Amino acid sequence: MKHMTVTSTRRRVLGQCVGLASSGLVLAGLPRANAQTSAWPSRPIRIIVPYPPGGVGDTFTRSLAQQLSERLGQAVLIDNKPGASQIIGAEAAAKAAPDGYTLFLGSVTSLAINVRSMKRLPYDPVKDFAPIAMCFGTPMYLVINPSVPARNVSELIALAKARPGQLSFASIGQGGSLHLAGELFKSMAGVDLTHVAYKGSAPALADVISGQVNMIFDPGVSSLPHVKTGKLKALAITSSRRSDSTPDIPTLSEAGVPGYEALLWFGLVAPAGTPVAIVNRLSAEVTQIVRSAAMRERFTPFSLELAGGTPEEFAATIRSEIPKWGKVLQDAKVEPE
Repeated sequence: MKHMTVTSTRRRVLGQCVGLASSGLVLAGLPRANAQTSAWPSRPIRIIVPYPPGGVGDTFTRSLAQQLSERLGQAVLIDNKPGASQIIGAEAAAKAAPDGYTLFLGSVTSLAINVRSMKRLPYDPVKDFAPIAMCFGTPMYLVINPSVPARNVSELIALAKARPGQLSFASIGQGGSLHLAGELFKSMAGVDLTHVAYKGSAPALADVISGQVNMIFDPGVSSLPHVKTGKLKALAITSSRRSDSTPDIPTLSEAGVPGYEALLWFGLVAPAGTPVAIVNRLSAEVTQIVRSAAMRERFTPFSLELAGGTPEEFAATIRSEIPKWGKVLQDAKVEPE
C-alpha cells in the first residue's frame, strides 16, 4: 500500500514537471515568433504580377513597390507570371510560404470571376489568401460607334429593344471582365445584344471604330483617346460615381440602368497563414501610398480609382464579388473552361 502511494506521488510530481516543461516550451516559443515578426522584413519581398510588363496593373505595382521599398527598408521586387487567365501567378502565390515575403496582385478575374469560369481552379480565393488592401479600380466606359443613332444610354436601350439581337458589343474574350460587363448590362437593361469576342483590345476597338461592331465596354486608358478624336462616343462609365478625369460622362446607374456597377479592381493579397501583424503593417503602408498625392497625380488621369483600406474591407469585397459574377456567367450561359 505504501509502495502504491509513493508511486502515485512520483507520477503526480513527474506529470507536473512535464506540464511545466511543456508550458515553458510554449512560452519560450512566443518571443521567438514575435521576434521573427518584428524583424520583418529582413530580406527582399516579391510581388507576383499575373501580367506581362507594361500594362496598367504592372505599371501601378512597380510604382507601389518602389515606395513600399522605401518605407520598409527592403527591396520589393516584381515577378511577372502571366498566362492562363491569371491562374499561373495566383497558384504560385497561393503555394508560397506564408512568411510575408511573397505577395500577389489579385484582381476581379483571379479572385472572383475564375471561381465560376474555370472547372478546376488550383487555388481557393477565400481560403488560400490573406487579403491586404484594395489598391485601385478601373472603371470601363460604354463607348459606341458614332453612327449608332443613340445620344445617350436610354436611347441606346430603346434602340436595342426595337432591334433585338441586331446590335453587337465587342470584348477581348469569352468570360472575361469586358464581356461580363456587357452581359451585366444586357441583364439589367433587359436587352438582347450579340457578343463578338476578340483576342485583344486593339482589334476589338478597331472594329468598333470601323463600325463592324456597335459598341464596347473598355477601360478609359485605351478607349478615351479615340473618344477625344471623335472616332468613338462615350455614353457612360461603369463605376458607381463619375470619374474626376471625365466629370461630364454619367454613370450607367445615372444614365438609365439603376444600380449598375462593374469595376476592374486590383488588390494585394498574401498566402493564407501570413502573420496578422505583417498583413496589418502592409495594409497600413499600402493604404498610405495609394492615397498619397503623388499616386493621385500619376494615375488619376488614367481614370484609376485609387482605394486602400483594411484587410477586412478587401475580404468583404472578394466575398461579395464571387457570387455576383458567378450569376452573370450563369445567366450568360458561359460554360466553365
